[in-house]
Amino acid sequence: MIEVKFSDEIVRHCPGLQVGLVSARVVNSATSDELWSEIETAAARIAASYELLAVNQRPAIAATRRLYKALGKDPGRYRVASEQLCRRIIKGLGLYRLTALIDVVNLVSLVSGYPISGLDADKIVGSSIEMGVGRAGELYHGIGRGELNIEGMPVWRDSEGGIATPTSDEERTKFTLDTTHVQICINGFGEEMPMQETVDWMVQLLEKYAQASEINARIAKLEVPL
Repeated sequence: MIEVKFSDEIVRHCPGLQVGLVSARVVNSATSDELWSEIETAAARIAASYELLAVNQRPAIAATRRLYKALGKDPGRYRVASEQLCRRIIKGLGLYRLTALIDVVNLVSLVSGYPISGLDADKIVGSSIEMGVGRAGELYHGIGRGELNIEGMPVWRDSEGGIATPTSDEERTKFTLDTTHVQICINGFGEEMPMQETVDWMVQLLEKYAQASEINARIAKLEVPL
């Protein structure tokens, strides 16, 4: 399993951070009707539960937004991915039906409130990833967004550079239909759905919809020193 590290700056600004980590061998495919039905059910609950301006008050989203502000990033301009999903639903724009892996991640993110980094593990360079803070001028291509200014964002890096932020993952390590090995990071900057429950549900969905095997799941936690 890939080693996970955290920079001193992240530790200083978010000492209660916990990250659910799931790696597995998988088979990706088009999203099944059953999975899409689960997503539509979750979307209907979100639409019935929140007004547009209240979405950013969900605990996991609010905590991520606070971290952005602490690091000097505008969370209204660079919205958290889970917030983006909820806003689309409430505005009646719906969600895109993509692939099983992407839609499993989107389902868990939508329900839990956590921004989740879904990475093709075979495209990660090196034996470890580290969460740090984006730097000025750091090159990063958000999925479907082109170059993204990640200065002041929490960012996962491998030995070649940035691969994921709470706003958008990087093109280089994105899921495709050819993905057979995943590394998923459930970024808990503040708790909403219990993290162990979130990890367990992610594993169940991967087993059900992506034939997951060789599963390794755990939670990495930062704790305030005594």
